[in-house]
Amino acid sequence: MSERRHTPGRGLLYGLYQKRLRRALTEAGADALPHHVAMIIDGNRRWARQLGYTTAEHGHRAGAAKMIEFLEWCDQLGIRVVTLYLLSADNLTSRENAELAALMKIIGGLALDVSSHRDWRVQHVGSSAGLPGELVEALATAEQASRDGTGMHINLAVGYGGRTEITDAMRSIVAEHHAAGRSLEDLAETLTPELIGQHLYTGGQPDPDLVIRTSGEQRLSDFMLWQSAHSEFYFVEALGPDLREVDFLRALRDFTRRQRRYGG
Repeated sequence: MSERRHTPGRGLLYGLYQKRLRRALTEAGADALPHHVAMIIDGNRRWARQLGYTTAEHGHRAGAAKMIEFLEWCDQLGIRVVTLYLLSADNLTSRENAELAALMKIIGGLALDVSSHRDWRVQHVGSSAGLPGELVEALATAEQASRDGTGMHINLAVGYGGRTEITDAMRSIVAEHHAAGRSLEDLAETLTPELIGQHLYTGGQPDPDLVIRTSGEQRLSDFMLWQSAHSEFYFVEALGPDLREVDFLRALRDFTRRQRRYGG
């Protein structure tokens, strides 16, 4: 996880600016900051190509290392829930086998690293369908090892698809309703957004207040379609491995300045 190119702006002025941003956020107070931040890390493959690597694996390893840093930044500011979009369900069919195999090993290692870090609690959100047994086992081990964590809650979105999540939620609701011997009329009466939310992979968690995406791309890519209905979005030009703490602090500063309009 050590492949990383030099990122401009690491000098004295950068440090002073970063401290000023952090101080301003601290003064704004915890209530002004997002309680749940979701991150779509993008651009790992482009990062590897730009540095002349022959495979994307170097980019994915650098991206995984950056996510550990990102989690540290979040924890230091008291953010309670973080979701990392690491592997979409679509990736399982759109990536070359060699790249996908390497990426899955990297994700498994990341999950185990995160679960052994401080008092963080790890949860796999997504489907295990199509994932190799080694990765499924690593995700389950990470969940088990961190189950008593009382600190930051970290969702690892692996094999994740927003449409599939909503479909699975509806299937779960219908199955429970059928098992209880209740009628379709009863289901129609009791079906609410709140009930659907309870059956999502993230059931019981707050929806993300802020969704960040790296690499300059401005799309959701089937990520948290239900949960992000009222989220704020922030797009960073930096490729995933090049994300700086100051970029994250700017995103948070931008969030604190927005007037959130729910449906307006």
